[in-house]
Amino acid sequence: MNNFTVNFTTTETSTNSTTQSFELMDSLDICGYTICLLFGLPTHSYVIWLIITGTGSGVASEFFNLNLSVCELGICLTGLINALSFSFFSLSTLQSFSLGFVITGRPLSQCLMCVERYLAVVHPVTFLKYKPLRYRVICCTAAWITILGSCFLCLLFSDDLELTLLLSVQFLIFLSIQLFCVVAVLRALKQSGPGERGREKENCMKRRAFCLILITTVSMAIMHVPYIVIGVVTILKKQIIRALWSIGLICYVLAGFVQPVLYLHRAVKLPLSSK
Repeated sequence: MNNFTVNFTTTETSTNSTTQSFELMDSLDICGYTICLLFGLPTHSYVIWLIITGTGSGVASEFFNLNLSVCELGICLTGLINALSFSFFSLSTLQSFSLGFVITGRPLSQCLMCVERYLAVVHPVTFLKYKPLRYRVICCTAAWITILGSCFLCLLFSDDLELTLLLSVQFLIFLSIQLFCVVAVLRALKQSGPGERGREKENCMKRRAFCLILITTVSMAIMHVPYIVIGVVTILKKQIIRALWSIGLICYVLAGFVQPVLYLHRAVKLPLSSK
């Protein structure tokens, strides 16, 4: 996942303090991969099982969520590959290929979900027109073609600065699209519809949706912003700062648990969930 921390090199003289610093960064990276595997793999597998078995709203309405969870399994395998490369042997080819799931997979899948929510709230007529499952399948098929294309593109890049530029540009684009959709949805939710004043149930649902979207927005910022800033710093300085990449990795891993937790809460599968 954090391929850059493996491939970047430094010209500084090796000292005891430098060695200890790198060992600490390696420990943080392995900690991030371990969290991703131990918690991410069962969580996303459980979400996939719930969606496929029809728990909640069913496969059709949760198809983008299903697509995201499948992509998250690919990210968990990426964490496993990177963890193995620390302990046993080099897996540079697999590392480079699986990097496409990190750079493109999760952000693009979350983008599809944001666009769907934007259409449902701001353009409900268009949303109802393209609501059937076949349109979601078409969108997800195009998304997976893009993700696999990104995986092969990462194989072609031998320069780590090129990979850093690819990550920063894609994260910035995806974050911009998601923020546009989120702002539009929040503005629409704050406005009162005709005959809606005094209806406590509708107002309560709007407040709940407003809070959920704010939580999603914060998770998006935690996931994208650190890597965007780190990428810009890396490109300008033309060198890796291991501590920053390790922090970005931890933020990326933790932000990935927000969507499955929200789904499990909505499906009343968490201890504190209630119908």
